[in-house]
Amino acid sequence: MRKIKQIPLLLGVVILLTACGYKPSAHYAAPVLGEKVYTEIEVSLSDPENSVLTKDALNRALHTRLKRIVTKKEKADSTIRVVYDTIRFVPLQYNRQGYVVHYQAHITLGFTFIKGEKSEKRQIIGRYEFPIRPSAIISNDLRLKAIEKGSIKALDQFIAYISAKGLFSDGK
Repeated sequence: MRKIKQIPLLLGVVILLTACGYKPSAHYAAPVLGEKVYTEIEVSLSDPENSVLTKDALNRALHTRLKRIVTKKEKADSTIRVVYDTIRFVPLQYNRQGYVVHYQAHITLGFTFIKGEKSEKRQIIGRYEFPIRPSAIISNDLRLKAIEKGSIKALDQFIAYISAKGLFSDGK
């Protein structure tokens, strides 16, 4: 009976000693980004509303996920510039009458990451699928929502890229 009581204690000690050593992505992104980051979004003439939403989403992601401080350009350790390269809507599904009922937005964002004298460019495509009513055109509200969601997905990929870059440089 005494051995049965010792099993949970032994199991707890084994788990404690063999823990994986998880570190959040903010830990790996810190040496890549520095403490303070300046963000700049080039306003898209066709979709100025989304430029503002993208800047807010980038600032929020840097603050909440990577624990970085978004600051003025003069005080920043690094700079992230974002440009809307292309915005496309690709039909995915048609109904029996031949009308498009499902689209996918392809939002290509150009990221330029600058730290000190080093500069790195990266293009990332964010995709967002959405349905529309048969024989309808994409409304402006639906279009803006799709661009916003696709942009956020591209930002998520960029944040993951920065974290992975820090992970691989951390191991050197």
